[in-house]
Amino acid sequence: MFKFFENPVLQRELLVNLRMNRAFLLLLLYQVLLAAVVYLAWPQDNVRLDLSEGSNSSQLIDLFFLGQFVLASLMTPSFAAGAVSGEKERKTFEMLIASPLHPKSIVMGKLVAAMTHLAILIFSSLPIVMLCLPLGGVSIYEVLAAYFALILAVITFGMISIAGSSFFKRTSASLVVSYLVILPLALACVVFWQSMSDLGETRLRVTFGVLPGLSAFICIPLFYVAASRKLYPPDMGSEGNEVVDLEMESEQAVGLVIQPDQFPDKLFAPPKRKTLMADGLNPVYDKEMRSEIFGQGTLMLRIAIQISMVLAIILMAVFLYIFRFLAPWYIAYVVVFNVLIGPVFSAGSVTSERERETLDLLLTTTITPWQILWGKLLSGLRVSTVLTSFVAFPIILAVPFVADFRVNMLSFLAYLVIIILTCLTTSMLALFCSCLFRKTSVSLLVTYTIIVMLYCIPLANQFFADNFFRNSEASAVAKKLTISSPFAAAFEFPLYVKNGEGAMAFEPARGDEPALFGYPYADMVHFGSFVLFALVMNIVLFAAMIWLFNMRWRVSTSTA
Repeated sequence: MFKFFENPVLQRELLVNLRMNRAFLLLLLYQVLLAAVVYLAWPQDNVRLDLSEGSNSSQLIDLFFLGQFVLASLMTPSFAAGAVSGEKERKTFEMLIASPLHPKSIVMGKLVAAMTHLAILIFSSLPIVMLCLPLGGVSIYEVLAAYFALILAVITFGMISIAGSSFFKRTSASLVVSYLVILPLALACVVFWQSMSDLGETRLRVTFGVLPGLSAFICIPLFYVAASRKLYPPDMGSEGNEVVDLEMESEQAVGLVIQPDQFPDKLFAPPKRKTLMADGLNPVYDKEMRSEIFGQGTLMLRIAIQISMVLAIILMAVFLYIFRFLAPWYIAYVVVFNVLIGPVFSAGSVTSERERETLDLLLTTTITPWQILWGKLLSGLRVSTVLTSFVAFPIILAVPFVADFRVNMLSFLAYLVIIILTCLTTSMLALFCSCLFRKTSVSLLVTYTIIVMLYCIPLANQFFADNFFRNSEASAVAKKLTISSPFAAAFEFPLYVKNGEGAMAFEPARGDEPALFGYPYADMVHFGSFVLFALVMNIVLFAAMIWLFNMRWRVSTSTA
């Protein structure tokens, strides 16, 4: 029988989630961040808002809600994507579905418990919003519409994550697929909200009249699908592991047959070793490279590749052929894809050894930390690089077919450097986090958090400074801090093509301006700073991991 109020799953999840220390810490950080944004953007003594039009105040509140929406979109999978897959990882999934609790009650309990914490975060920002209302320019109905849209988005994204979690046995796979589905939807919502900023009444009608129907259209089928997988679980009796034909799954996962004995497949998926390994080879590298390339989950790879390729076809047509001056946006798409996919194959490199209780055995061998780390790094990097090349290939293909791109060879070489450094950095950060934490899911979440801080926070900081501290020292400092972001490097590097109005999207350096290879000197310096920052950071991370293996774990293992 379906139960909501007397739901043991809901009660247990709420008690566990809301009593954890991280719940209070996250609430504190969330409030401090939002309060800091409002405080910094608040008009000072020497600045006066034009309340007759309300443009600045409405811009502040729009920025406030869009910031909340982006944070909620990023946090929702971290709360909900492990709801069911976490039960499989803890080996409690079969006990849960064998209980007399109705499958719908299980799904509803998991969904409400995961969304309750996010709802608390969202509504806790109400006092800060109330402080902004006296500035004028925004009505109380627009605030209610914004909160209503936030709640609908959280419920929809939470249901997507719960449904994804029911299909996968690993939280890492569920996280990746959830983000792949949620991020395009979140981007579409941001574009819709911003495009209708001048149509207040129409935006209110769409928010209250159309969005609930769209949310129900997505959530209801996913709810019943997730519940049906509890009523008729396809992986019962195998501790969450579905019995599959690996050869058939590998063909379906990438849409082609991988031949390990042929070029170039053998470069990233060499065949299983049938002879003894020669002396002097790195056994960790050999073992990891020859392991099953689809070991992280065939369903996750199949969905990830299919979604990314469908999006790549649309974005390639728009950004590389129709509106060629927007080509950096396609580079941004490739970077986002690697950010989502890359950490998955390295975040469990060391934590999996801990989970299998083989780390101590590995540390007591004669294999050096250098061999262990570069073997695991390259094995994870090969998969993420190959998958990223699927969506990066249209960039190389567009150059010989588009005349505007042929005169921008240096720019496209720079874009490829950005993609390669992004692949290396995401894998290196994931491997580093894998060395620090005990669980793969924790390692993956921390990796995503660090990547967001390095890649996205500087851009948000620059956007905020440009809008509220334009032509000030703070704006110049904010721009310098973007050297850690490949997105900033892609958009700062010049691309000399004509936009729809016949004007150059980026003007070449004139004779009286400092230039390097014909490009503006400031843009080249920014790109060089990004390359230098990425290389130095990767070297430091790798050196820190070697130090950890040598000084921390080997000593503790030998003394034990």
